[in-house]
Amino acid sequence: MTVERECPDEETRALFELTTELADEVLRPRVDAAERDGSFPREEFRVLGRAGLLALPYPERFGGGGQPYQTYLQVVEELSRAWLAVGLGVSVHTLTCFPLATAGTAEQQDWLPELLGGERLGAYCLSEPASGSDAAAMRTTAKASGADYVLDGVKAWISHAGLADFYTVFARTSGDHEGPDRAKGISCLHVPAGTPGMSAAPAEHKMGMRASVTAQMVFDGARVPAGHLVGGEGNGFALALAALDAGRLGIAACATGVAQAALDAAAGWARERRQFGRPIADFQGLSFLLADMATAVEAARALYLSAARRKDRGLPFGPQAAMAKLFASDTAMRVTTDAVQVLGGYGYVEDFPAARLMREAKVLQIVEGTNQIQRVVIGR
Repeated sequence: MTVERECPDEETRALFELTTELADEVLRPRVDAAERDGSFPREEFRVLGRAGLLALPYPERFGGGGQPYQTYLQVVEELSRAWLAVGLGVSVHTLTCFPLATAGTAEQQDWLPELLGGERLGAYCLSEPASGSDAAAMRTTAKASGADYVLDGVKAWISHAGLADFYTVFARTSGDHEGPDRAKGISCLHVPAGTPGMSAAPAEHKMGMRASVTAQMVFDGARVPAGHLVGGEGNGFALALAALDAGRLGIAACATGVAQAALDAAAGWARERRQFGRPIADFQGLSFLLADMATAVEAARALYLSAARRKDRGLPFGPQAAMAKLFASDTAMRVTTDAVQVLGGYGYVEDFPAARLMREAKVLQIVEGTNQIQRVVIGR
């Protein structure tokens, strides 16, 4: 189905056309085999990077695309509609670059053109085995030692673990993980791949998004130059939360793309599948179900775009980002489940995309703050 994009000018229209072309020619032909085999789409990320799609929301002086967030998110949605592992990967990469772009020194920001230029891929290291939703309880430490910080600890659920070219790592430089001021002791470090003492654990075996590597990152005496501290000591937790506000909009766009793909599959099947002498789309039970699915997808898109416009205008958008992430990911779960129902038995087998989309949708209710945490944010 054709999605009407918000195109303020011809440049934006051309960007969306390029995204659709890459989704059709580079991503869709590979997604089924790669998800079946668990094959990481590293070359696909390079293709997108060379086309400028890994750097869209960052200023041109950093090597970015200088695009508003509402444009960037629509690109993420279209990529996720074709292949969630790629769309989510673009969102993760954008999240990883956020601290450097917003709080890095001028010298540190000189690294950004290389990181945003297409050949480099980032990973964001915040969660730990014992601190997921309660991120301030992290135990990974970064202790000053001469001209370096020495990192010790384990980060969990890290997308691109072991395959990324650089890592944004949050660690405790002071205080205790149980103290009243525990958040004030957290700092942010830029850690290049290949740093001695840093390694990836074996990849997790996930129910969906199998082409996206997720694993623990282990730091055992990893020495990071003090010049790689981003934003100053003790400011890391505020940076992490600000990054997550923007990142939640990326997840909302991913979820909308998955839901749109499920709607496409269900509507196409309902037009073609005939029972009792006519297409099943003619039956009111199916027609109403598809109508509800389409309405929910449009509402999810409108909600994340509304939040993105607030961000683009420089207005507070944290609660709106949480609302968008909550609603869009719940929508993706519901719409993909309904798509399986529309396809019936065919929806339950992996020869058709509905089963994969349903498995992928579940993770979007969990990553970058569970939907229970989103409700906490909105409630406050």
